[in-house]
Amino acid sequence: LATGDCVAVLVIRSQPAMDSATIHDEIEDCSEKLTVDGWLKRVERRRQLAYTADYDFGSDQQMNDEVLTKRGSWTGRYDFLLSLLGYSVGLGNVWRFPYLCYSNGGGAFLIPFTVMLVIAGLPLMFMELSLAQYVGLGPAILFKRLAPLSEGIGYGMILVSGMVMLYYNVIIAWTVFYMVVSFEDPLPWRGCQHEWATANCFSYEEEDNCLATNGSYHMTSCLSMEQFRSLNATAVRTPRKPPAEEFFKNYFLQISSGIEETGMINQRLAICLLAAWVIVFLCLSRGVKSSGKVVYFTALFPYVVLAALFVRGLTLPGAYDGILYYVRPDWDKLRTAQLWGDAAVQIFFALSPAWGGLLTLASYNRFDNNCYRDAIVVAISNILTSFFAGFVIFAIIGFLAHELDTGVDSVIDQGAGLAFVVFPELVGKLQMPRLWSVLFFFMLLTLGLDSQFTLMETVVTAVLDTFPALRRRKVAVVAGVSIVGYLGGLIFVTNGGMYWFQLFDKYAANWSVLLIAIAECVLVGWIYGAERFIGNIEEMMGKRSKCFHRFWIAVWKYITPAMLLFILCFNWLQYRPVSYGRYIYPYWADVVGWIIALAPFGIVVLVACRKMCSNNGSFTWQSFRKLLQPSVDWKPSQPRMASEMAYANSSGIEL
Repeated sequence: LATGDCVAVLVIRSQPAMDSATIHDEIEDCSEKLTVDGWLKRVERRRQLAYTADYDFGSDQQMNDEVLTKRGSWTGRYDFLLSLLGYSVGLGNVWRFPYLCYSNGGGAFLIPFTVMLVIAGLPLMFMELSLAQYVGLGPAILFKRLAPLSEGIGYGMILVSGMVMLYYNVIIAWTVFYMVVSFEDPLPWRGCQHEWATANCFSYEEEDNCLATNGSYHMTSCLSMEQFRSLNATAVRTPRKPPAEEFFKNYFLQISSGIEETGMINQRLAICLLAAWVIVFLCLSRGVKSSGKVVYFTALFPYVVLAALFVRGLTLPGAYDGILYYVRPDWDKLRTAQLWGDAAVQIFFALSPAWGGLLTLASYNRFDNNCYRDAIVVAISNILTSFFAGFVIFAIIGFLAHELDTGVDSVIDQGAGLAFVVFPELVGKLQMPRLWSVLFFFMLLTLGLDSQFTLMETVVTAVLDTFPALRRRKVAVVAGVSIVGYLGGLIFVTNGGMYWFQLFDKYAANWSVLLIAIAECVLVGWIYGAERFIGNIEEMMGKRSKCFHRFWIAVWKYITPAMLLFILCFNWLQYRPVSYGRYIYPYWADVVGWIIALAPFGIVVLVACRKMCSNNGSFTWQSFRKLLQPSVDWKPSQPRMASEMAYANSSGIEL
């Protein structure tokens, strides 16, 4: 009987011809129909019919398309995969991974990096992609609905992305400057005959030219034999610095002697930083619809340039020594906490779990997208790209060691400037050096933009998900975040900016990221339930084998959190203060670094405490349990699946 039929029964009770027993039976039948369960189903059905009529949906697929369109979604088949690939394969593969290898015993770093990828990086990546795709939400709202007590996890992730976003765009600003000056003839970092060159500057090209005239190359000058004898110089071996390194530090950065001397803003760098933020703003002004198309070029172009540089690098003298240093591990390094800690952090830089970016990208996916396949493809592509980029870098480092007559392990100071010293030296040896220089730095620009897009989109999506009314003014939101990012990044373009850059790079995405990842594993694996989560995955991608269930339950509940906790404790026990080359940071800088490192996880703790204390000042076990349960808003992003979940959760209590 429908509701109208039950109302009719009450009317006919006054009719004398109606048997009283019959009336009683009809009323009992109505009472069975008028339950919470039936009422919820009818209300939900009417809502869906009205919703369908308003938008003229012809199918569930059309309904899902409309829901995605309201929030925004990937418009092309490969938009998400290439965006994910571009986000994961970025400057860290060409800049950060090689210098970590360089400072951690060469090939020894490859072993913990691969181990951490399999047992930490890939599981966390698959978990986050599945979570966000299932509910179609970014980190700011997702964890609030998954378990109200875990709301701070999303805010912590956003803070990590925000801090990295500030200094990551500085690298893009560097590439903009180098790309522009690459059009000069000759390249500005070739040779030592410049004001910025010190007495340690050594140019192999200038020495060859000097020897060809029977001269003697000494202290950047070509002297005749008479002039050299008149110096009465003794045979003292002085350290040699390639011109590209002197150009980078003395002319480009105008670096001070330490972080204590912040100095003035470098106007040249400030303009380049402004240009970098303008580029990011223009590419993100229309959201994922615009950035999703840009990545078709930015994600694939770098592989072409890397392949060409690798072929040329192999032909240089000394390349074999550099590659041998890269592939031959220093086994003693495997016993150091620094090596394993750097490998774990590099995984978080490479695949970027616990930053919020993966959740942001996947939140724009279709409900039935195969994110398991995407995670495996991107993880394998990432490690292969890092491994290949290492060959390119170390072939050139071997060439520099040969040219400077020194060991491979002492060519240059390790650090972010590695890519801005090694590669410029190489392109100077190539035919058409200006062309190669423009191509290389344009490649760095595309690599950096891919990752910066997602870091920026993570912050913007958090704002829009928290304040849905601002979605109509997304351009203004993107502009506002860009302005704040530019102002916050000015500290990195001062004379002491490189020291602040190294401080943020060391601490911003370090310990808090590991702590957030552990909390994420506990939340999904134990509180929400790994078995329940796999059921959600099967709703999106179909049934999976028992081996699939057992493997991922074991990984998410035991292996990944245990390994992350071990690495975290091991790294804390053997902690060493941050340094840049031979410069040791002062004590107060380390304190600032610890504040930067623990701030994101501190937000997680503070929000959890606030949630527990907000229950009218009283705290009970029942209220605590409720804070660990999904809210009523936790539901699949696909409307049909959400409706089925609502029916399944209704208890059928009689009115």
